[in-house]
Amino acid sequence: MTYLVAYDVCDVKRLRHIAKVCEDYGLRVQKSVFEAELEPESFKTFWAELGSEMEPNEDFLVAYVICKSCLQRVKTKGVGVRPEKVICYVI
Repeated sequence: MTYLVAYDVCDVKRLRHIAKVCEDYGLRVQKSVFEAELEPESFKTFWAELGSEMEPNEDFLVAYVICKSCLQRVKTKGVGVRPEKVICYVI
């Protein structure tokens, strides 16, 4: 399943921690927006890690589930490039 995760974090230190967690699980598509292709159990772990880094009275996290058929209908404009993880093997 693909998840679109966005955040608004007030504190710079928490912002860096939340961004790092997002980078561990997904790919940045905007400054505070990530796409993550995860199994449901992995998403639960990811979401719990994010929750432990945020301050619920000051910060905001949101995750949208995007099904495969909906993902095929995503529209973009401009110079942005949809990121893809690349695995490189060096022999």
